[in-house]
Amino acid sequence: MKQKFNILQTVLGPLAAVVFNLFLAYVAYFVARVVFYVENIQFFSDSISGSHAWELMQGAFMFDTSAIIYTNALWVLLMLLPWHKKETPRFHTFCKWLFIVVNLLALVVNLCDAVYFKYTLRRTTITVFNEFQNENNLVGIFGIEALRHWYFFIVALAVGFFLWHCYAKPRLAIRKNDVKRYTLVTFLSLLLFAPLCWVGMRGGIFIRPVTVSTANSYCDRPTEAGLVLNTPFAILRTIGKTHFDVPAYYASEQEMTTLFDPIHRPQPTHPFMKKNVVVIILESFGREYVGALNKDLEHGKYKGYTPFTDSLITASRTFTRSYCNGRKSIDGMPSILSSIPMFVEPFFVSPYSTNKVSGMADCLNQKGYETAFFHGAERGSMGFMAFARATKFQHYYGREDFEADPRTAGAAEYDNHWGIWDEPFMQYFCTKMDDMRQPFMTTLFTLSSHHPYNIPDQYKEQFPEGPLPIHRCIRYADHSLRKFFERARRSPWFQNTVFVITSDHTHMSNHDEYLTDLGGFCSPIIFYDPHGDIQPGMQDVIAQQIDIMPTILNHLGYDKPYLGFGIDLFNTPAEQTFSVNYLNGIYQYVKYGYILQFDGEKTKAIYALSDRLMKKNLLGQNIPQQQQMERELKAIIQQYMDRMVNNHLTP
Repeated sequence: MKQKFNILQTVLGPLAAVVFNLFLAYVAYFVARVVFYVENIQFFSDSISGSHAWELMQGAFMFDTSAIIYTNALWVLLMLLPWHKKETPRFHTFCKWLFIVVNLLALVVNLCDAVYFKYTLRRTTITVFNEFQNENNLVGIFGIEALRHWYFFIVALAVGFFLWHCYAKPRLAIRKNDVKRYTLVTFLSLLLFAPLCWVGMRGGIFIRPVTVSTANSYCDRPTEAGLVLNTPFAILRTIGKTHFDVPAYYASEQEMTTLFDPIHRPQPTHPFMKKNVVVIILESFGREYVGALNKDLEHGKYKGYTPFTDSLITASRTFTRSYCNGRKSIDGMPSILSSIPMFVEPFFVSPYSTNKVSGMADCLNQKGYETAFFHGAERGSMGFMAFARATKFQHYYGREDFEADPRTAGAAEYDNHWGIWDEPFMQYFCTKMDDMRQPFMTTLFTLSSHHPYNIPDQYKEQFPEGPLPIHRCIRYADHSLRKFFERARRSPWFQNTVFVITSDHTHMSNHDEYLTDLGGFCSPIIFYDPHGDIQPGMQDVIAQQIDIMPTILNHLGYDKPYLGFGIDLFNTPAEQTFSVNYLNGIYQYVKYGYILQFDGEKTKAIYALSDRLMKKNLLGQNIPQQQQMERELKAIIQQYMDRMVNNHLTP
């Protein structure tokens, strides 16, 4: 009996070891998810009840299973390979190291995303490698963030110790008379386990394998998809995927175009005004930070961190509800300058980045403008130079140009991380515009209000940290903007210029209404004309970044057809203004006083726009506007996908 038991242990050892060690991998993923939840608890604490938590855990188990099988497939194959000569200490030491390294790497990736999630509200996908491929400072940035989250190292070490000491090796002794039995049993084990792995990778026995967007099947809110997913799955499942599938909501192009047509055919009522256009995109400058746009926050006591911007708003046209169209810098560029929102993945790192695309610079080039793009980082950073070239900016000025100009302070103004500090680069921006012939169109993208949240030494006492580390950077960016306008007012082109001030996206928040699915997209949009051609005031409408280009072109009297997914804010009735964005597989459509959340097939939720904390889902309560909102949103999505896939991004 004892001999038979030993033989049984020997031949079943590899399969038992595989099952046990994969259980250890689940433990590692569970720890990573707990850390993820704690690190980002402000986004989830109000929405997860007991029953819903169980639902989220079920989804998490499915996605973890897929990621664990994907990442450990080679290890499983080696362990179950029906070849008795592999059963040696050296072979199983190699397998142990392979298992530990792969699963520790998965843990580290998940822990990194626990930090990054608060900036994007989504799990990192494969496009992150394209977004940051030209950055030379990522090691330093990563190092700073690693020091701030030193306790993650303790977690990683603890999990690594746990995996190392709990890892199970199969028995190695195989007698000659056991070889056939061993080969048969391990072959059958592999034959049995292979289809289970296939099912696990796919997320179940479905016609189509699960994707990142499948996470919404378990979520009440799009943000919760980050809790259900894991980062290894999100990266692996987006490799080589375009995600830009053209839906067939409308068989008739006429019906679709009647609901939404992105082609603008202007009929100006006045001759074209050759006014300069200056677009200033402030890094991470969310609407939450602007006191003048939050007068009712904290019972009317909130002051914000932007005293100069507050004063500028009194002389500008602004909007009560203004939104960005993405959560990353690379999302903001096409939205602001080409009126193209971000759906699914950033346009300029998608396979359709080579599509022919227009933009404000291209349109104004045709009117004799000189156009230039300014960014204080190295040329190529964030893909901005490629975007500027694709949209026909005539000039591009970066850190190298700043340092080469004899009128600047040179490398002494480098922030040691991203590029030139905002204040000196804004002064350089102003100086370069003095050199340009009028009319001109320029864009400045700032960079100082960014991780690692440093400001020049001379301002550290003047601009102390607020409740969030970015607050002092916002104060510095606002100060830099003040100094820019002080300098610009002395320039001959100033009075003949329209200024647009917005942010690329939002950032950290410490107020509940800015932590919601929609609150994470609140950006300021400010139009300032020192000559007074744009009447100042707070306009009670919905505004979004993709409205900036149509608004400016129509204001100038541009008379040629162009593509833009936005509208003219100055001449569109308030009830027809809208906002659209995409978050974790969910389209959010804001119009008619409601927020519609749509997953591409059906509406998942609808909230009153007055429900600032998005607490009450009105789905199923016969909201009269819901059907019309669905029809319009479907038309927008189909137009977007069709034009992306078929390269129809120009008239």
